[in-house]
Amino acid sequence: MSSMWLSDSQKIGAIFCSGGALFLIGGVMLFFDRAMLAMGNILLLIGLTIIIGPHKTMLFFARKQKAKGTAAFFAGLALIFLKWTFIGFFVEAYGIAILFGDFFGTVLGVGRGIPVVGPYIGMAIDRLGLGNRNELPV
Repeated sequence: MSSMWLSDSQKIGAIFCSGGALFLIGGVMLFFDRAMLAMGNILLLIGLTIIIGPHKTMLFFARKQKAKGTAAFFAGLALIFLKWTFIGFFVEAYGIAILFGDFFGTVLGVGRGIPVVGPYIGMAIDRLGLGNRNELPV
């Protein structure tokens, strides 16, 4: 099965992002292990940079609308590096929610389209009230 729109370097970036997510999950499961959380953050940043390019990554983090999220994300990253992992993780999670909050609707829409479990995901989204309420019925 091949990816339709990803170049080879973007596929590598997706692998870096996936590895970063796994390291972050592992770091949380190991009671906020500083090394794993730091490695996960580094891999996520590298993967994002490879996927969308260095220039677009800088523009993404430098937007005025995302300044609070960028500051929280990098402050959380600094706190993790300074061995304040528990507080740093939650500060960073807040920054990620601000930075990538626009994409959550897209992710939920993709979840609805998964062949076998998509209808169940859609029912869970509707029950929790997470669906996009601003859609026009057109």
